[in-house]
Amino acid sequence: MTTATDVNQPSLQPAAPTGRRLSWPVLLLIIAGGLALTSIVRIITGADGITNVSQMSTALQLAVPIGLAGLGGLWAERAGVVNIGLEGMMILGTWFGAWAGFQWGPWTGVLVGILGGAIGGLLHAFVTVTFNVNHIVSGVAINILALGATRYLAPLAFEGHTGGSAKQSPAVESLGNFTVPGLSDALRDLNAHGWFLISDIAGLLGGLVTNVSWLTLIAVALIPATWWILWRTAVGLRLRSCGENPVAAESLGVNVYKYKYIAVVISGGLAGLGGVFLSIVANPFYLEGQVSGRGFIGLAAMIFGNWMPGGLALGAGLFGYTDSLNLRGGSANVHALLLLGALLLIIGAIWLVVRKKYVPAVCTLVAGALVFAWYATTDEVPNQVVSATPYVITLVVLALSAQRLRMPRANGMPYRKGQGK
Repeated sequence: MTTATDVNQPSLQPAAPTGRRLSWPVLLLIIAGGLALTSIVRIITGADGITNVSQMSTALQLAVPIGLAGLGGLWAERAGVVNIGLEGMMILGTWFGAWAGFQWGPWTGVLVGILGGAIGGLLHAFVTVTFNVNHIVSGVAINILALGATRYLAPLAFEGHTGGSAKQSPAVESLGNFTVPGLSDALRDLNAHGWFLISDIAGLLGGLVTNVSWLTLIAVALIPATWWILWRTAVGLRLRSCGENPVAAESLGVNVYKYKYIAVVISGGLAGLGGVFLSIVANPFYLEGQVSGRGFIGLAAMIFGNWMPGGLALGAGLFGYTDSLNLRGGSANVHALLLLGALLLIIGAIWLVVRKKYVPAVCTLVAGALVFAWYATTDEVPNQVVSATPYVITLVVLALSAQRLRMPRANGMPYRKGQGK
């Protein structure tokens, strides 16, 4: 039985398992197998761009705002508040970050952008926690309000300044970036050899140490920091208890409203930081529409990661990689990935046969055959397919992983103060 001492002590007991979980050796083996399969596809198709350093560096840059949005959603939903408003909070982060950044410097822009997103989070918490409004309705309203507010404010703030217009801010000074000397060049040279697996791993690692923004470093550090706070501290245990069983948490003396407010404000701040990344690092200016659904993809990455920071990071990396195909060798690279997709579907069909799930196995095998036929009978894919790839991958991954997911038990459920007394 859980006692008040359990809540107050930072040494946490592991949660009861809800299903089969992958051990680290098995997970690393799966990742290595995926890299080996990708390397085989690269050699067969000649599409060296799918694992080169530049591709991986771009993928990392595109994964960061998605990961920050997903991390924001993780904080809110672990406390029991569904945050569909991540998109709007990112929009607020882009606008406030660029507005403060071009006037007072990029680091001031980072802080003000976080504050802008946190304001959106505070509004969402006020409406959902205090007034118990449906979380989806509140989130959609915040998305609409953020878009309308920034469209109204942009002409007032940016017109009349050099490079500014009704839809774009003046340029913001760069935060700067770094490259690990020696290591970056060595990995790039190794990647250029085109060796099986070794060159692909070099391309992956090279993207992590070449032209990396300082804000990227901060964003990556927030992932283990979130895990440590939420799973290894008393504060994190209380916060997660609000998302699992707020009535029981309140009966043990936890101020549920306070922790929900804290979680949702932090959620908004992290989404705002993702917006800042877009308007200061990815592009050195605010541009209307630059968030472009990344808040929703971040939410999908969080779900794909089963509401865990590590899984979220993998999901953000996957979506960032597919998004990077739009920028570098799009058509050729996506065409090569058709072969990879076909091979993965065939392997999946074999796995289902081993588990004696014959009907899903046949469906998966037919899908793999169709994808392979598409690859074999074409030399490239239409540009529209390239643009849609990140969103298609989002839908496919969520569909395939949905059966293994478990969100916090009280996520999105109405709660009134005093229910635990």
